[in-house]
Amino acid sequence: MSADFSILKEEIHSLEEGGADWLHIDVMDGHFVPNITFGPKIVRTINNLTDLTLDVHLMIENPENYLEDFRNAGADIITVHQEACPQIHSTIKRIQELGAKAGVSINPGTPVESIQEILGDVDLILIMSVNPGFGGQKFISSSVKKVETISGLLNSIHADPYLEIDGGIDETNAGIVTKAGCNVLVAGTGVFKNPNRSEGVKNLRAAALSK
Repeated sequence: MSADFSILKEEIHSLEEGGADWLHIDVMDGHFVPNITFGPKIVRTINNLTDLTLDVHLMIENPENYLEDFRNAGADIITVHQEACPQIHSTIKRIQELGAKAGVSINPGTPVESIQEILGDVDLILIMSVNPGFGGQKFISSSVKKVETISGLLNSIHADPYLEIDGGIDETNAGIVTKAGCNVLVAGTGVFKNPNRSEGVKNLRAAALSK
């Protein structure tokens, strides 16, 4: 979402050179969140430009209606919001049946207890550390405690999904959230504010590993 789409190929290659492991792709519909980004066609375009893992985050209503479209477009990981999925178990299972890793996300105001019953079923848990919809927001510090709580619950049930955080992540807090238990950090503005995207990725990784 933070990339310059007029030079998308160059942006992606710069992230690759910096050592990025995944590309996080924010899909917004203007309903679940107050912004609109893009759909499967752009995901397919990105997939044709890179071999990096495509981490597709569906911030949309009725995501179960679009799972096949995004998987066919090249999504390796598909994350849906607990708040948008009344039948979250079925949605997670369907993503996995399609051959993708399945993630569940919760907003800052959503309690950890809302996903406690599916922690052992998912491949990824995404904690939103800002209210989703727009880039450049300030990190919500209470998210650290939420990460610690989920990390403890995962240890108690011997589950090992990716624990991802998204929102306001930069060099000032990367080490903090990693220490709390995150092993996937999403950074938009935190990387793209640097004119040298490759350097931005390297700096973030160094900060994350400084825990």
